[in-house]
Amino acid sequence: MTSPHAAPAPKPLTAVVTGASSGIGRASAARLAADGWRVLAVARREDRLAELAADTGVETLGVDVTDQGSVDALSARVQELFDGELNAVLHIAGGAFGLEPVGAADLDAWQRMYDTNVAGTARVTKALLPALRASGRGSILILSSTAAQVAYENGSGYNAAKAGQHMIADALRLELNGEPIRVIEIAPGMVRTEEFSLVRLGDAEAAAKVYDGVEHPLTAQDCADVIAYALNAPQHVNLDLVTIRPLAQAAAHKVARNRGL
Repeated sequence: MTSPHAAPAPKPLTAVVTGASSGIGRASAARLAADGWRVLAVARREDRLAELAADTGVETLGVDVTDQGSVDALSARVQELFDGELNAVLHIAGGAFGLEPVGAADLDAWQRMYDTNVAGTARVTKALLPALRASGRGSILILSSTAAQVAYENGSGYNAAKAGQHMIADALRLELNGEPIRVIEIAPGMVRTEEFSLVRLGDAEAAAKVYDGVEHPLTAQDCADVIAYALNAPQHVNLDLVTIRPLAQAAAHKVARNRGL
């Protein structure tokens, strides 16, 4: 029998996960839900979100992080669903488009990368910061990339976009110092997901070649495990920047292939 004086069960922690329709976003939303979080998973592709909801029980909302009206609707849904209090926002929405040198840059693709990775992160953070503050235990987690740390040939547009995200994380950490909000940056190296290289290269054969001979590239679940660890850590523990690579990858340009790692 439950004691009439027993303390009420603590409220589950709450999170918004952008880019949740596939890859690392989907894996992270599913992992947090399995850990007992209440998750609002958002992305543009609502059919994919419906599949995620059926599999995991998360709440979903169709959101385009490049559109202010869409992000305003997200803020309103957080107010309604979580009573205006939010414990974490995971900025997973992003992506790379194209592999041209600067001299042949597709500037429309550059703009798309900037709008999604950089302006999208800022837009969603601005909209949800009041709810993070209201919770008294907030975390902003930004998924950047090792592309934010070291340039590589034909990657300059993506390098620039991810470096922009990295600087947002650094600036936010300074701006929010003294408030109960952590700013966490996770920077993966080579991750094999179902869509990243395919979207970037537009060709399944070319996408597969990225991973030729690499027996164990990272998976979306590997990244989700690290993300969950960072968010489930005690609130006074802040993982400022975590760089994760597969064992076979020593740097962007240094990957062991066909060595049985």
